Amino acid sequence: MSGRIAVIGGGISGVAAAYELALQGREFVLYEASARLGGIVETVHHEGFVVECGPDSWVKEKPWARELAIELGLEDDIIASNDTARLTYLVRGNTLAAMPEGMRMMVPAKWEPLLSSPLFSWQAKLAYLREPKRAEELKAAALADGADESIADFVRRHFGDEVTDTLAAPLLAGIFGGDIAKLSARAVMAGFVKMEREQGSLISAVQSRASAPQASVFTTLKGGLQRLIDGMAAKLPAMSVRLGEAVSGIERRGAGWQVTGLSGEESFDAIIIATPPHITKKLLKPVDARMASLVEMDATSAVVVALAFTPENAQKLRIPRGFGFLEPVSGKPNGDGEPALLACTFVHQKFSHRAPAGGVLLRGFYGGEAAGAMAGLSDDQIAATAHRRLSRLLGPLPTPDFSLVRHWPLSLPQYGVGHLERMAELASLERAQQGLRLVGNAYHGVGLPELVRQGRDSARSLTR
Repeated sequence: MSGRIAVIGGGISGVAAAYELALQGREFVLYEASARLGGIVETVHHEGFVVECGPDSWVKEKPWARELAIELGLEDDIIASNDTARLTYLVRGNTLAAMPEGMRMMVPAKWEPLLSSPLFSWQAKLAYLREPKRAEELKAAALADGADESIADFVRRHFGDEVTDTLAAPLLAGIFGGDIAKLSARAVMAGFVKMEREQGSLISAVQSRASAPQASVFTTLKGGLQRLIDGMAAKLPAMSVRLGEAVSGIERRGAGWQVTGLSGEESFDAIIIATPPHITKKLLKPVDARMASLVEMDATSAVVVALAFTPENAQKLRIPRGFGFLEPVSGKPNGDGEPALLACTFVHQKFSHRAPAGGVLLRGFYGGEAAGAMAGLSDDQIAATAHRRLSRLLGPLPTPDFSLVRHWPLSLPQYGVGHLERMAELASLERAQQGLRLVGNAYHGVGLPELVRQGRDSARSLTR
């Protein structure tokens, strides 16, 4: 397909699509309602601290973000997580309890650390011990083709209520900011669903694969992930990027499309929609009501809070070794009567070069109901709330030398039960609409690699 292409939405998937079009010399317009490109990908540099305001890394096993970084000349900036310090804690009251070594999500790759861990009751440990012996029973209960269930139901079948509520729930809430009683097992935990169908026991499947040394899981850029956005944006013709211009409507006109923005109406041969699902739904409704209904899904908000302490100010801090902690309570007030932190990353320990030597950088994450409870608070009040909670969990913290708060409303689409079937129908309707592509974290994956892949693939599919 030749001709002009509109890209609506300047998050990472939209920028990746525009970047691919620019590489191919195609004529396009990238519409972005805000004053900057990148969406939730944003990096702030402050006196030696490198603060990610959204995602802080990508998973190493998916290649597309790394390939893009190398393509942009950023290979020397790629760093892996400091996995010698790879330890995660769960909050128990006002204390931190370490997760056993070798856990793959809620599945143990090693027995000894699990059985000696104070994190689990003897009932939970007994449920773990019984799980491999129930392999045939679990295999028989595995999801049939086309069937789905919640993550909570899936995990509970294998390990019982305690593991589901105190381990699986905070692990998944830290990624999706949602409720595992509603999230789709097939969409979110496809690897584990496949293990159950093939072997029944998740523990047996994981332990059979655990003999090889485990490489670092997380990868990022030393100078921050915004370098991906900046690198792609540098390749875009300035006249093709319209910041501060929201699109209010799209319409099919013959074989092409009419796009209405602040500049008026313009004609295009194809469009790539890379907006959040609640906006995509409004744009699609006049075009195809069924597509619009399939895009409709729950989405939760997120609030990120960073607290930075210079080496001088951090001397008396005793941050435990590890990457950070998760809090099992999803959005409900904790013992302090305040919204619970879903997670906190000890950034200076997870990645090198994110804080001056001897400095401490903590990054808290509120999601779901907790993020909603923050809506009426100022950034200073939110930072103070996080500071109080972290002081109770980590010991008294001094006043931070630098704090940062970012609000990301409705930024975490929830892959509910039946998500894959809905997306299959949406893809079929999308193919029927000549010159229309939908990309973003509402469809086929939430990580940076997936969003890069979706954006670039959408552009390629329209220019073959």
